[in-house]
Amino acid sequence: MAYEAYESISVDVSGGVAVITFHRPEKYNALSTEVYFDLARAFAEIQLDRTIDVTVITGEGEKAFCAGADIQQYAGPAAEHDPRQKDRQEFFYEDVYKRVYDLHCPVIAKINGYCVGGGLILAAFCDLRIAVDDAKFGVPVTDIGQIPGGGSTHRVSQLIGEAKVKELVYTAGMAEADEAEDIGFVNHVVPREDLDETVDGIVEAIQNTGRKAVKNSKRAINYSVNAPDLDTAHEYESAVWWEQFATEERERLVDEFNAE
Repeated sequence: MAYEAYESISVDVSGGVAVITFHRPEKYNALSTEVYFDLARAFAEIQLDRTIDVTVITGEGEKAFCAGADIQQYAGPAAEHDPRQKDRQEFFYEDVYKRVYDLHCPVIAKINGYCVGGGLILAAFCDLRIAVDDAKFGVPVTDIGQIPGGGSTHRVSQLIGEAKVKELVYTAGMAEADEAEDIGFVNHVVPREDLDETVDGIVEAIQNTGRKAVKNSKRAINYSVNAPDLDTAHEYESAVWWEQFATEERERLVDEFNAE
């Protein structure tokens, strides 16, 4: 896999870990149309590369993980925007976020600054979120007369609950890193100097387990979270459980455990 020729991101792969980095620090790593296209291709390529165990997403610089979309795209009266094009555009954005959620391996958002708007939505669709202690979070779209998009009203409500989402959206509010951790959006908040070590430690811990087991656990958990009822979730979980049980990985790790 080449993993090159991107316009606004880089994808570096080494030792089973893919690191996607936004390279627009002068724009707070904002999500332009070009960035979305780059992300769509990167996630498609990673999805095909089953040697990757973990994907990490971060932003260049120390100011922002990602500050969301280019507000210029919302300018002007609605009549000036082709509804068919807007529908396709919105579907494309949702598809990019869904690719993160459905990626075969765990995805970690390494949040090194502002995580706002589309950046927060992208982080929400990751599996884990690790943030520096001066990061800030929000989806202040009501400030520009918009509502949240990209499937975020469902996904973020799953993570932090309906009441907190409504407060943040209605007031165009921002949450500090400690609050983001308290309400369950962020897994860990660390000093900036500890961010690399913390994320690397989590990546190492994931790679020290059964790698197929981790990926199949992601499938089962994601399905369960969105299943219509407990019986449906249990049926899918059982199927994935037996699928994993039949792997050489499971046999080998059980034998290694019993030999200790």
